[in-house]
Amino acid sequence: MLSFAEQAGRYFDRPHEAIPAGPVGGPAAWRADELRARGDWLERLSADEVAEIERAAAAAASRGLAPGVLRREDFALPTLARRVRAWARELREGRGLVVLRGLPVERWGDELSALASWGLGLHLGVPGAQNPAGDVLGHVVDTGEDADNPFVRRYRTAGDIAWHCDLADVVGLVCLRTALRGGASRVASSVAVYDELLRRRPDLARRLWEPVALDLRDETRAGPGWIPVVPCRHAGGRLRTFWHSDYFRSAERHAGAPVGPVERELFDTFDGIASEPGFAFDMEFEQGDVQLVSNHVVVHARTAYEDAPGRERHLLRLWLTLDDPAAA
Repeated sequence: MLSFAEQAGRYFDRPHEAIPAGPVGGPAAWRADELRARGDWLERLSADEVAEIERAAAAAASRGLAPGVLRREDFALPTLARRVRAWARELREGRGLVVLRGLPVERWGDELSALASWGLGLHLGVPGAQNPAGDVLGHVVDTGEDADNPFVRRYRTAGDIAWHCDLADVVGLVCLRTALRGGASRVASSVAVYDELLRRRPDLARRLWEPVALDLRDETRAGPGWIPVVPCRHAGGRLRTFWHSDYFRSAERHAGAPVGPVERELFDTFDGIASEPGFAFDMEFEQGDVQLVSNHVVVHARTAYEDAPGRERHLLRLWLTLDDPAAA
């Protein structure tokens, strides 16, 4: 298991050779219509595969092992492990999006579902902390905090969430319960967005290869309150992009942060392209879905939602560092 700093450090340690001369393209440069037409990003789990996961989770529970303590060798998936490795390759080298369907989370209950989610994550990569406090299995629920407060972590509210990436190779979301209304998960290929930005506004695309200020949102008291991050890196024909619209924008509150008219126009244009129907793909979670997203080639967002009284929307969240390809 990785600390928050270790995981963020590995995520940002992206190789860079040279700025590409033109559009990047490739399997990660998908459009929304392509996802709608193909549907091969959706992986349905068989009854035998679900039973294998359930046996592993039940065995861990019988030994008193909890997420954060449970290790890969404690969670045996003798037949499913090969398929899990294929999902990891798709996340690392392909479109960067996989959705698993069919976990019986209502029958399992929250505790066994959490063990199952953690165990699956262990076979994909190395879980890590999601904040400096060291939380490793996040609970995405509305805690009642004010969504209008610009410095509240948006996942703790029912408000919408702007386009962003998380500080890990992959973010996994497991749906325990859906909302009454809303709460659609939005994804867009950051590679396709970059290529379109390059076509429309090459001047703004060039700014993505220079440091942008990322607001630390008071999660650490050290330093000036922001850090410089280069959004785009390119090596081996692959573009890796980091984007966090709200945190880029709010960095302006700190003295010395390089946020001006050019940066504001870049943020608006990038977000605008990502939100267009040709790029944004909205999916409604079903109970038991597991959404896996690469934070290198996909940006994600969420629409606002409304809970049913006594039955709140609840997702489990994992941040994963993918294993070395040689080990997959």
